[in-house]
Amino acid sequence: MDIRVGNLKKPIDVSEYLFRRLHQVGVRSVHGLPGDYNLVALDYVPKAGLKWVGNCNELNAAYAADGYARVNGIAAIVTTFGVGELSAINGLAGAFSEMVPVVHIVGTPSTASQRDGMLLHHTLGNGDFNVFANMSAPISCVVAKLADPAEIPGQIDHALQQCWRQSRPVYITLPTDMATQKVEGQLLDTPIDLSDPENKDKEGEDYVVDVVLKYLHAATSPVVLVDACAVRHRVLEEVHSLLKKTKLPTFVTPMGKSAVNEDHEFFGGVYSGDASAPSVRKMVEESDLVLSIGSLQSDFNTAGFSFRLSQLKTIELHSDHCKVRYSEYPGVRMKGVLRKLIDKVDVGRLKVNKVPPPSSSSSQASKDASAKDDIIRQDFFWPRIGQFLQKDDIVVTETGTANFGIWDTRFPAGVTALNQTLWGSIGWAVGACQGAALGTKDAGTHRRTVLFEGDGSLQLTAQEISTMIRHELDVIIFLIVNDGYTIERHIHGMDAEYNDVVAWKYQDLVDVFTPASSSSSSSKTPTKSPRKYQVRTVTELEKLLTQDGDFAAGGGLRFVELYMPREDAPASLKLTAEASAKRNAE
Repeated sequence: MDIRVGNLKKPIDVSEYLFRRLHQVGVRSVHGLPGDYNLVALDYVPKAGLKWVGNCNELNAAYAADGYARVNGIAAIVTTFGVGELSAINGLAGAFSEMVPVVHIVGTPSTASQRDGMLLHHTLGNGDFNVFANMSAPISCVVAKLADPAEIPGQIDHALQQCWRQSRPVYITLPTDMATQKVEGQLLDTPIDLSDPENKDKEGEDYVVDVVLKYLHAATSPVVLVDACAVRHRVLEEVHSLLKKTKLPTFVTPMGKSAVNEDHEFFGGVYSGDASAPSVRKMVEESDLVLSIGSLQSDFNTAGFSFRLSQLKTIELHSDHCKVRYSEYPGVRMKGVLRKLIDKVDVGRLKVNKVPPPSSSSSQASKDASAKDDIIRQDFFWPRIGQFLQKDDIVVTETGTANFGIWDTRFPAGVTALNQTLWGSIGWAVGACQGAALGTKDAGTHRRTVLFEGDGSLQLTAQEISTMIRHELDVIIFLIVNDGYTIERHIHGMDAEYNDVVAWKYQDLVDVFTPASSSSSSSKTPTKSPRKYQVRTVTELEKLLTQDGDFAAGGGLRFVELYMPREDAPASLKLTAEASAKRNAE
C-alpha cells in the first residue's frame, strides 16, 4: 500500500484514527496521565469526541480503566513510556487475570530515536526500547507496535477486535513521530467486527448440546452454577433466557455474584464450598447434575478450594471449550451451546426443585449482639446493607472483608457487582469505583455506584476520590475503619505491626480533595457538593440509611466513615484465610 498523502482517499492522522476507533467501539472517556511522549497524541482525544479523565497516578488509572470496562464493555488508558506504563502494569495484569478488555496506549520515543538507540530519559540507558513492551506482552492478548503507516490501521483494528473478543488487555505503542502520520481514514467507514465468533464445528456443537440435554432431562435434581466467565464473555443474555425458560435452581459463585437477578424465584444464593450457607451447600453438592457456566475455580472463589462437585455430575461450559463429565470438547464455545439449549430443552421433562429460602452463613448470635450493644459487626452489616441497595446499583467491593461480606447481601434486580477476587490487588476498588461511576455517567443512566472499602486499602489509592469529585460522579463510599489489613491479620499476624495502618482523619479527605473555589487551576468547583458522615453505632447507621433522603439519593460524593471492631471479619473470610495460611505453610 502506497501511503503517500496524495494516494489516500481520506487522509487522517494516526492519533485521530486510533481515538475515533475507540469511540466507535464504545469508549467515551480515556483514563491515564500525560507524559512528554504522549502529549501530541492527547491533543486528538477531544477531536474524536472523547473525554480526558486525568488520574492521579498510572496505577489508579489502570484500576479505573478496569472498572470502566466492566460497566461499559471496554476501556482505554494512555501512559507514557517506561515510568508511566510500569506504574500501570499491576492494574493491567489484574485486568488480564480477570479477563477485562482494556486498551493500553503507550506514547514512546520516535522510531528514529529507537533505531539509533539514543540515551533518552525514561529508558534503562542500554538502548533497549523493547524491554517494557516485552514486560507487558504476557499480560496482553495483542502487542501492536505502530511503526509503519501502511500497516497501522490494520494493527489498530485487529488489536481492538481481539481486546473485545478475548476480553483481555491489548498493548499499543504510539511513537511520537507516528502520532501525526497520515493513514487511510476511509477505513473508519467500516466498523470493526466485534461479533463473537460462532462455533466452526457445528457437528461438535450439536453433539455437545445433545449430550447435555440427555443428562439434563434425566437428572432428578439439576442445578445451574453461574461464574465469572459467563459475565466476562458476555453470555448473560443467554443464561437469563435459559433460566427464564427452565426455572432451574440457580446459584452463583462469589466472582459471579450479580450475574443472575437475585429477586428471581429460582435464585438460591452464593455457592463457595465450605463457606456457603448450609442449605445452599446441601442443594448444590447433593445435586445429581450441576450445569456450570463460566467456571473459574480460584482459591478465594472457592473458599480455599473447598468446592465438592463430582466431575461425574458436572457439565462445564466455557468460553472456548465444553466439558461433559470427563469428556472435553475443545473449540466448542458456550455461547453457541447455550443458544441451542434454549431452543431444544424440553421443560416438560425437567425435574425442577425449589430453592432453599434466603439465608446466610452469618451468625445470628453476632447479629443479636450488634442489636444489643449497638456495635456494628460484619455479620450484622452485610445482610442489613441489602435493604439499603436499590435496583440497578453498581456495587464495588474491595479485597478483604468487603469481598467476603457481600456474599451475605441480597441484591435487588439489576445490580452489577464488581470485585477482584482472583487478582486481589488491595486498593483496586477505589480506582475501579471511579471508572465504574464514570462509565455509567457516560452511558447517560442514573445508577448509584456504592463502594465498600477498607481503611488499609484506601490508603493505597485514596487520591482518586479527587477524580470522583472533579467529574461529579454519583458515588457512595462506605469506608470500613477497623485499624488495618484485616484479611492479612486472619491469614497471619493478628497483632503484628506490619498489618497496622496510620489512623487518618478520613472524613477530612473529602475537604482536601474538593477543589477550592479560589483555585487558579482548571478544576471547577463541583456543582454537586460532597458530603461526609461518621457512623460508630448501629443506631447511627440505621438513622443514616433510613432517615437521610439526601444520602440515599446518591447525588455526588457521599463519604461514610464507618467503624467496626478490629478483629471482626465475615465467617467466609476467616475460613478462606485459614485455608490460605495452611497452603502457605506447606
